Amino acid sequence: MVTTSFPPEGQLITSAENKRYLASQAGLHEAQVCGALLEGRVLLCDNEHNLHVDLGCMKGMIPRLEGALGIAEGEVRDIALISRVNKPVMFRVTGFTANEQGEATALLSRVQVQRDCLDRYINCLTPGDIIEARVSHMEAFGVFADVGAGVSALLPIDAISVSRIPHPNARFSAGQLIRAVVRGRDDQGRLLLTHKELLGTWEQNAALYSVGETVPGIVRSVEKYGVFVELTPNLAGLAEFSEDVQDGDHACVYIKSILPERMKIKLIIVDSFAASYPPQPLRYFVEGSRVEHWIYSPDCSERVTETIFAR
Repeated sequence: MVTTSFPPEGQLITSAENKRYLASQAGLHEAQVCGALLEGRVLLCDNEHNLHVDLGCMKGMIPRLEGALGIAEGEVRDIALISRVNKPVMFRVTGFTANEQGEATALLSRVQVQRDCLDRYINCLTPGDIIEARVSHMEAFGVFADVGAGVSALLPIDAISVSRIPHPNARFSAGQLIRAVVRGRDDQGRLLLTHKELLGTWEQNAALYSVGETVPGIVRSVEKYGVFVELTPNLAGLAEFSEDVQDGDHACVYIKSILPERMKIKLIIVDSFAASYPPQPLRYFVEGSRVEHWIYSPDCSERVTETIFAR
């Protein structure tokens, strides 16, 4: 089991230890000596793209080349620095300097922490490891998530849930803490994640419902042969085609039948309407720190849907 002392950024900033170190210059000197991980909010990215960090007791600055892995090599654009303004960053104190007026500034490094995070945590992860991540930003193709100290990983849209969604923002919000499973690595060695394996099997989700109930749902796809309505992120049912229903509509649906052997739930749409309700809180069915083999389909189903995490 891999454990980490490098959580996604934003989780240390309110801790008692972080506040103690940032309360005085003596505390910052102590943090430098012991190599403590600290967090502070970025107040400014100057015209040279140095990050100025709120330390409370004094000024703090992360020089541009210490702001993010890949900046020095030209592999990462400076937008990675600019976009940190008004957000917490993780760093170590590397030294102190003073201007002509004797005003002191603490010199900080985020890159040093990110290198340690890669060497001591991220590079030790294997497929099937369950980790914590924070949603950084979302594109149509997937989610970029902070998996530790601001190091980014990709969660593709088709790995978010069994129920298909038009955009990751239908499931997540920026800054949200989530759990995810390591799926592998891309050609650049960046971590690839999956999420749907934590949201329960077909049977686990179907057990939440009974025939004869009328329940809420979200229309995810309108086809000529029927309307797919999401009941949970990992469970959808099929209702008869209706011209009055649109993708993204909220609906109330009557559960007509539940057929485990066919992995089908037949629905009747009682009503559908446009609404902007926030996504429901995620429910995770998997505990622990690893998953080796996940089978979505019931034992009685001829169609097998599964994920095998090969080390």
